[in-house]
Amino acid sequence: MPLNFISLSVEIFYCVIVTIELFKKEIASAVKAYEKYVICVDKTPEDFEVALVSLMQKAIKAYESRGAGMRHGIALDKQVTVILSQTDDERPMCGIYFNLHSPYRKDALPKTVKPLAEKSPKSEE
Repeated sequence: MPLNFISLSVEIFYCVIVTIELFKKEIASAVKAYEKYVICVDKTPEDFEVALVSLMQKAIKAYESRGAGMRHGIALDKQVTVILSQTDDERPMCGIYFNLHSPYRKDALPKTVKPLAEKSPKSEE
């Protein structure tokens, strides 16, 4: 008499609550790099840390509310970009990037102004 077995497959999903505390190490590393390497007239290191925490909260919100098939949550300001990326682990990967910006950059001409074209000298024969 053959034995029939019923196979049940149970998938267990591990869910990590994504909070700022999860990325304290990355935040501390970015603040340390900011204090050591970045010259910014707009933000003191204390202001930078406050802005970074705010950006992290926005990135977490974007990460948690991302659409199907999307893998990232991104938040940025003029100085910093924060990216949270889905990984195969339960914890998302966190990238904190300093945006290159110069206060001395020349602004583009307004749309109403046409640039002057250089005239080439006529060769006389």
